[in-house]
Amino acid sequence: MKKLILLAIAVIGFTLTANAQKVKFGFKGGLNLANINLEVAGNDIDTDSRTGYHIGAVLQLGLGDTFILQPELLYSAQGTKDFDIDYLNIPVLAKLKFAKIFSVEAGPQFGFVVNDGVKDAFLSTVESESFDISGAVGAGVEVGPVFGQIRYNFGLTDVVDGFDGKNSAFQISVGYYIF
Repeated sequence: MKKLILLAIAVIGFTLTANAQKVKFGFKGGLNLANINLEVAGNDIDTDSRTGYHIGAVLQLGLGDTFILQPELLYSAQGTKDFDIDYLNIPVLAKLKFAKIFSVEAGPQFGFVVNDGVKDAFLSTVESESFDISGAVGAGVEVGPVFGQIRYNFGLTDVVDGFDGKNSAFQISVGYYIF
């Protein structure tokens, strides 16, 4: 009986170790088209979008042939044309692969403000919140170690102190897995 239990533990351990081999690590960067959806006294305020960038690291943890957990660590230039807010973002995405090279992804993103700057005198009294929670949805393609992604991030929390204003960002990325 003990041998049977030890054999079962060995088989389970080998299976988990084999799945742990489906780990990839790489880097990515790309373009952000960002804005803050701002509302004051029930009225939507038009703001000019900010064209920025994002750059960082990607980790893929294969939990099967088609399901992947993908945490990332990204520096991301967001905000508006007149109110720059740069974040250290940590998206944690569930990713579903199909047809071996295509994928869809979704999950939460946690953002920490690392830099904010106001370029408009009218906004000089406006301050950003220090933390942001967003949702992320996207799609990607992966060919060997090279990958590309498109993603939309939508804010769930207010990012401007005293105002109803949530981040939104469309991202286009390219990256490379080093292992």
